[in-house]
Amino acid sequence: MSGAAGPGSAPTAIVVGGGVAGLSAALNLLRLGHAVTLIDPLPSPGGASFGNAGLISAETVVPIALPGMLRQVPRWLNDPLGPLSIRPAYMPRAMPWLMKWVRAGRMDRVIEVAQAMRALHRNAFQDWKDLLGEAAFRDLIRQSGQVQMWDSATETTTGRIERGLREAHGIRSEELGADDLRQMFPGLARDVVRGVLIPGNGHTASPPRLIRTLAEMFRAEGGTVLAERALKLIPEDGGRWMVFTNTGNHRADKVILAGGAWSGQLLEPLGITVPLETERGYHAMLPSPSISLRFPILHKSRSFGMTPMEHGIRVAGTVEIAGLDAAPDERRARILHEHARRLFPELQTGEPVLWMGHRPSTPDSLPVLGPAPGHPGLFLCFGHSHFGMTGGPPSGKLVAQLAAGRPPSIDPAPYSATRF
Repeated sequence: MSGAAGPGSAPTAIVVGGGVAGLSAALNLLRLGHAVTLIDPLPSPGGASFGNAGLISAETVVPIALPGMLRQVPRWLNDPLGPLSIRPAYMPRAMPWLMKWVRAGRMDRVIEVAQAMRALHRNAFQDWKDLLGEAAFRDLIRQSGQVQMWDSATETTTGRIERGLREAHGIRSEELGADDLRQMFPGLARDVVRGVLIPGNGHTASPPRLIRTLAEMFRAEGGTVLAERALKLIPEDGGRWMVFTNTGNHRADKVILAGGAWSGQLLEPLGITVPLETERGYHAMLPSPSISLRFPILHKSRSFGMTPMEHGIRVAGTVEIAGLDAAPDERRARILHEHARRLFPELQTGEPVLWMGHRPSTPDSLPVLGPAPGHPGLFLCFGHSHFGMTGGPPSGKLVAQLAAGRPPSIDPAPYSATRF
């Protein structure tokens, strides 16, 4: 494919990666007058967006790394099925990223990151509506709130920091006692004694259908989707780019790299190093549940979530640091089912459907957005960690604006690849 723009023709762009961030960038750039091709290995794009918890947390300003969290790591690692697992053979490769993660948990850096998260996330629902249109938005997106809950009546140090960040940014929340929680969630276990409702958050009823809808809209509006694997990004004379794939070469005036956890592999040959790690996450999809949930649940004491969806309840969570190539550990998905049954002792469901995916994570929980340093025409849009459903649409909009030479909707500086 030769995608050079001739006189009077639309500028051309290739987007590498078909998750929420890539599809959002592709749709926005298409609507800004570019001829856009999206390249993704799967005929139906999705990536980590397909199997995540489906949470849209527009009112979330709390990064993963926080002060005091390092003290909890040994306890987590002592439990092979706990919320964090690092495979011993992978530890030497993970250590540089982990040390940056520890440094990102300093309070001064947390405050900076929270400001950047607020700027990126606060209009996430409107960005979803702009992408989907009113009818599809009403069909797929729920602005019903989210509930966090704990087994302890005593607020932890981490909990105090989270509450302080919410208050600093004017985010509304409602404290819930044990009786409140049992009215909201009949059948809830007695050991849950405290909660917080964040009404400005929400979720999607179906991550797979949401991804399919975005892909169908992109095609219907004139975009091209190629089911190919990008292997190399090659700068050419005149500022254009070639994307070398498993089936051929494709050229364009601009490239947006939204390859999720695989993005670093495509940047290394260009001399660009970004601290990107894959936090492998798992889910258990519970069909035909005997309970219904009014709100998604984030169980902070046990580090997992439960989200009501079209075809059941999705129980998601855990972080496994093991790289891109290690085989899944099915036990980590099955323990999520056990967590759900412990939280709702009377829960009955069909046979769980298990899944594992790769969260593309930076140490500070902020994505990498904007021009690639030293490589005109290449733009970056990856690294959304646990917040892809929230940050994907605003990130795609921002990067499309930058690629098209339009004024950015927010200051892109906090998300630059040069911050590390």
